[in-house]
Order: sequence, then C-alpha cells, then structure tokens
Amino acid sequence: MTAEVISEFRTQRRVEFADTDLAGIVHFSRFFVFMETAEHELLRSLGHEVHRRWQGHEIGWPRVNATCRYSTAARFADVLDIVVRVVRKGERSMTYGFEFEREGETIAVGETTAVCCRLDDPGGPRSTPIPADIADRLEEYSE
Repeated sequence: MTAEVISEFRTQRRVEFADTDLAGIVHFSRFFVFMETAEHELLRSLGHEVHRRWQGHEIGWPRVNATCRYSTAARFADVLDIVVRVVRKGERSMTYGFEFEREGETIAVGETTAVCCRLDDPGGPRSTPIPADIADRLEEYSE
C-alpha cells in the first residue's frame, strides 16, 4: 500500500490594517511574514513546531533564502489563500514554495529555504540532518 500524496497545504490569512502601507496596500515585507506563518501552520498540522527538542538538542529552522514575486496588490481586509508546497527536501534543508491567491487569482508567489539547525551549539547555530519523523511527513507535500 502506498502513502497518499497530498502535495499541498492550504491556509488563509485576512489582511489586517497593520499589514498595509498608507495606500492600504499590503507592504511587500508582510508577504515574508505570511510565508513564515504558513510554514509554521504546516508543521503544526503534522504535530511539530518550528522549534523543538530532538536528541537532546534544541532545533530550529533559520532562513538562508527568501524571495517573493508580486503580480497585483493585496489590500486591507482581503482574504488570501496561501498554498504551501515542498519544492526541495535535502538532508539538512527544506525549500518551500508559496502561492498567494485572492478569489482564485494568483497575486504573488514566493519561496523560502530553511536549514535544520541545532540552536544550542556553543559555536552558534549548526546544521543537522532533518529528523526523520519530520522529513517523512513533509514528503506528503512534495511537488
């Protein structure tokens, strides 16, 4: 029996006043917050948190790359559908793809790459292999 491949995680975000600039348009930087929040929601849906104890160490996911391309503006009170996919799963890093939709229209696409790190290493964050329980569950969201 093969595991069901879900291929995408969906969540929604209502644009708050604090997300906008003086023109009432979502400030470009907020899309990065929206991507991070959607990633955290994906991990929580799998029973994990972005920071956790693993094999006696505190692990987390610092970003090493983030991009976003905008095709039209989002405004105060818009409800955005956010689609998250795993674009690439390496031994120590994950690249997520994001698509922002409003009423079925794509308004922005983004991508982030996060590295699984031990956060309590005396020399600072140090990359570590992604725990198998997380890696296996994220496989469901691979493109």
